[in-house]
Amino acid sequence: MGTHTHQNKEFFNNEAANYDARHEKTLDQIIQEIRARLDFIGVDWVADDDDNDNEGEDGKPSSGKTVRLLDYACGTGVVSRALAPYTTQCVGIDLSENMVAAYNARAENQGLATEEMHAYQGNICDPEDPSPAALAPPGFHNFDIAAVGLGFHHFDDPELAATRLAERLRPGGVLLILDFLPHGKFDTHHPAAHTVTHHGFSEDQIKGIFTKAGVGKDFALDEVSRDIKFNRPALADHNHDHGSSQMHRRLFLARGTKA
Repeated sequence: MGTHTHQNKEFFNNEAANYDARHEKTLDQIIQEIRARLDFIGVDWVADDDDNDNEGEDGKPSSGKTVRLLDYACGTGVVSRALAPYTTQCVGIDLSENMVAAYNARAENQGLATEEMHAYQGNICDPEDPSPAALAPPGFHNFDIAAVGLGFHHFDDPELAATRLAERLRPGGVLLILDFLPHGKFDTHHPAAHTVTHHGFSEDQIKGIFTKAGVGKDFALDEVSRDIKFNRPALADHNHDHGSSQMHRRLFLARGTKA
């Protein structure tokens, strides 16, 4: 396991228990921004009214239509929660077993079956292991959409990550990345600074990554017009004043289609 991979796993394992409560308002804003761009994302979603009109005896849509989401670096599941009403299955993958546990606890508390929303611990971005055995079964492939929500800036090799995700899309599937626009470096005292490998991405950078990964068709990037505020993580050093307890970031959503 690479140094940054290990640091990310350790950091987010420590953050998992209180992550949703600490960032509740921010996560709600992100969910709103994602849902406001369903047409932009460009997946043939399952509509709520379609589900209600075509439910079988088991409460599932009887039309046979499926829309499957791979939520990579899923954390507690903000992307899955945003898109769950418009999909038939959300599959999360994360390095952190504690984040996976938090994701699954939320899904279970909402009464969702494993077949509808469930996360697994794993890493598809290991250069030396292109197809981890635990993530090799058919259920981890042929997704309609693969998404990374605020994980790209933690990856050692975003190009590799995009390529590996593209491999798990069906032809015509969509890669969606939500992350930061370029910004200044983290304060070295920030508890997450050691987990960050990229200080945001420009549109040209993201477009290049999508193109090289084979998901450059119909590429588009949309900037979120308002700043999003993030609270400092729990591991902040409370013995020193390192400035504001919040940081402001500009976000983008980028999408591309697998040819």
